[in-house]
Amino acid sequence: MTNIAFKKRVKLSLVATLLMMGASAFIFTPSLFAEGVVEGATTAQTGMICLAAAIAFAMGALAAGIAIGNVGAAAMGAISEKPELASQALIFIALAEGLVVFGFIIALMILGKA
Repeated sequence: MTNIAFKKRVKLSLVATLLMMGASAFIFTPSLFAEGVVEGATTAQTGMICLAAAIAFAMGALAAGIAIGNVGAAAMGAISEKPELASQALIFIALAEGLVVFGFIIALMILGKA
């Protein structure tokens, strides 16, 4: 498979995934998980609140995945040249993993303010 064909398949897969996530958020989230989150809010408002929380968490997870991929590759290269750098490399990977925690906290704050 050529590089261009691979990029097209990745883009198509990403678009399809985002469409399915959006559709399922509007269909299932308000009725199953978000009843009573906001007093007097319509299901559309509740769905938007839950969608905002999901996007906050998803962006944190995606950012952490990208960061860990880049930092992890660089860390393995550094460890192969200087094995004494292993502890520092683990610290950098843990710092990148903190992005998921921040996304989760923001999602909880969005749901808590609702």
